[in-house]
Amino acid sequence: MSKAARLRALLERKETARIVGSRDALTALLVEEAGFDGLWASSFEISASRALPDLGLLTMAELLEASSHVNEATSLPLLADCDTGFGGRINVVRTVQQFEAAGVAGVCFEDKVFPKRNSFLLGGQNLEEAEEFAGRIEAGARARRSSDFTLVARTEALIAGRGLDEALRRAHLYADAGADAILIHSKKRTPVEVLEFLQAWQARTPVVIVPTTYPHWDLADAQAAGVSMVIYANHALRASVSAMRDVLTEIRVRGGTGAIEDRVAPMKELFGLTDVSKWEEWSA
Repeated sequence: MSKAARLRALLERKETARIVGSRDALTALLVEEAGFDGLWASSFEISASRALPDLGLLTMAELLEASSHVNEATSLPLLADCDTGFGGRINVVRTVQQFEAAGVAGVCFEDKVFPKRNSFLLGGQNLEEAEEFAGRIEAGARARRSSDFTLVARTEALIAGRGLDEALRRAHLYADAGADAILIHSKKRTPVEVLEFLQAWQARTPVVIVPTTYPHWDLADAQAAGVSMVIYANHALRASVSAMRDVLTEIRVRGGTGAIEDRVAPMKELFGLTDVSKWEEWSA
């Protein structure tokens, strides 16, 4: 089964799938090792790893290169976070073509005006006209070579304060245009908005969520409510920032690394993760 077919199967199965944001190949290896179902090439994480804010600054080529590294590292299917699609309909078409050719399992586009702003930044959010965005989804759906390649349409109507009715109107337009799943995004501290959407949506397509601001919603409850996929979009990056800051501060303060050796991965573990022995066989 291709990775694209596996991603589609994850979205369509009864059990809620869980995928994790991965900014690089090493993170992808750790996600696979932990037993998750798939990977999310997060534009936020990939931007941050280049010391850039999540403001639509990444080019399609930059995101494609990073996504390719992540995709090649494991057997897990990868859903790529392609922001607003890097332009108009023809840009969305080329994005679909390039990511599908690279073996990525699917792409996600969001209905904000370019350049997008991260959903959790203070201030307002500007949404693209729903009909225009639906046209981009329709163009992307026609451009793919395999029907297994997944297009996820992400509506930011709740993030922008437009309310449930507008979120539903947009989601139905995008589904009509060929979206295989809807990502409904909310920044409330509870899943109340998402629950209202799910009840009204009635499982027309699979629904994906990113519970960054409502982390205490139990997976079993999300599954019972009809969530098909949960994305833990940025936790690996945030964990690494905290750990690196603590270790580097202690090295500086103590004047050496002796006190932190039991808190960092041994070199042997990194050799294992990067398959040193397998590569050395090629040079023997």
